[in-house]
This record gives sequence, structure tokens and C-alpha cells, in this order.
Amino acid sequence: MTKHLRIGLLGAGPWAAMTQAPALSGHPDVVLGGVWGRRPEAAAVLADAHGTTAFSGEDGIDALFAANDAIAFAVPPDVQAPLAVRAAAAGCHLLLDKPVATTVAAAREAAHAAEEAKVASVVFCTLRFATDTARWIGEQAAAGGWFTAHAQWLGALFSPGAESPFAASPWRREKGGLWDAGPHPLSVLLPVLGDVVEVTAARGPSDTTHLVLRHASGASSTVTVGLAAPPEAAGVSLVLLGEQGRAELPPDGWGNPVDSFRTAVNELMGVVRTGRPHPCDVRFGLRITEILAEAERKASGAGR
Repeated sequence: MTKHLRIGLLGAGPWAAMTQAPALSGHPDVVLGGVWGRRPEAAAVLADAHGTTAFSGEDGIDALFAANDAIAFAVPPDVQAPLAVRAAAAGCHLLLDKPVATTVAAAREAAHAAEEAKVASVVFCTLRFATDTARWIGEQAAAGGWFTAHAQWLGALFSPGAESPFAASPWRREKGGLWDAGPHPLSVLLPVLGDVVEVTAARGPSDTTHLVLRHASGASSTVTVGLAAPPEAAGVSLVLLGEQGRAELPPDGWGNPVDSFRTAVNELMGVVRTGRPHPCDVRFGLRITEILAEAERKASGAGR
């Protein structure tokens, strides 16, 4: 690997503009090798702001792949997965966003493509790359002895009067909090409590979903996620209970997403250099998709 890794950015929406683009363009060991957007004008504005080239159209996707060593994704999950297959086939390493996909088949195809092409992959589950939270997760995993855990991820994205730029996202409107917020608590609970071996789920008000999980360690956890809570009810919490007593996720553990994304870039570069898989790679992303798909099935009543 040369000193500079060329990373192209696939996506030119709010998340790309707020997080990926500034993180990549400001990274000392990365060249931002272009921005592709579904809307050419959005790609041009974002590329110009960061001193790189804009790509658009179907041919532009392949041109972006050809011009770069790796691709960072900031597109809807079910757009991301097939494009990840194409990027891997083109020999590009993958810096994916969560969730990898909202169907198991699509996530499995992305994971298989990365394995077949022998490209590195990292899934940007924000909390896994925020400094304080990553340290906390490692400490709790090492401590062990956890009996149960309770997580609540409630946003007010769809509440009347909400002004978030993400409220207009069609895929979030369609899939709701289970798929947008659900990967966050799972990305914390799985490394601490072990894989999920049983899933129960039920619908709550609006897009809220309640999950009860049994983990390979024998511990259980409950997770409540949604994007349409009243603003007064919104908030994030995760508590572990066990032999160590009580441990709470740091309240300011989100950190700065630009810094966290740069950490994810660093760790992708480490995988490229060493060849050792990352614990939060596309296979981990596939596992999250499998769990959420099972929860969706159970919550819809299909699992009865």
C-alpha cells in the first residue's frame, strides 16, 4: 500500500456532506478520489467543496471505482449492497454504512463478493469507532459476567415539526427505526454479550419496535427502537447489568462523527495493510441484517 489510499465517495446527500466528505478530504493519508451522486448537481457541489472530481450517471459509478483503491458508501442500504458487489469485483476495498442492506440475500451477496475479491471491508457503525464508546465496549467485553442489558434508541425524526435533513429520506420512511436505529444497539451488544441465538419482537406505536434477544453467552437483552417518538421522549440509553453491577453507555459516547469516520478509515487501512479481518466488517454487517430481518418477521406476526 502506498502512503496515500485513494478513496472515492459514493453518495452526495446530507450524511456524505456532514461526515464522509470532510473526514476523507481532511485525512492526512487519504486522497478523496471523487464523489458520485445520483443528482449530478449535488455531486458537483460536494466535489467542488472538497477539491475533487464529480462523477454522475451509471458510467460514472464504474469510473469512480476504476479511479480509486477503496469506496466509501453514503447511499441507501438497498442501493449500497449491489454497488458494493460491483465495487468489490472492481478490486475496491469497502467502507460501508449501516445497515449493509435490509434483506439478508443482498447483504449475503455483498459479503460473498468481498470474500471472493479478497478486498478489505469495514462497516461504519458509528459507536464502534467513537473513541470513548469503543473503549467502553472493549472494557465491558473484557469484564464479562453480564446477566442482562436494556437499550433504548428513540428518535423524534418523524415527529411533527422535526427539521432534520434525514426526515426526508425515503428508505427511512419505509423501513423505520428498526433498520435505521437498530444497528446501533446491536453493534454494542454483540461484542459484549455474544451473538444473538433467539429473537422475539413486537410492534409499538408508530414505527417503534421492541426486541427481546437471547445471546450466546446466556445473557438476555431488550432493545426498543423508533424514529417517531415525541421530542420529550427521545433519547439513547444502554445499560448492562451483571456480576460487575451496572454499566451505562457513556452519554456523550457518539463523539464527533467526522473524527469517528476518520478512525474507521484508519482501521480499514490497517486491514488493507495486514490482511486481518476487522471485527466490524461486512460479515458483521450481514449478521446485523439477519437479526433485524428476523425481528421484522417476528414483529409482523409472520413468526407466529
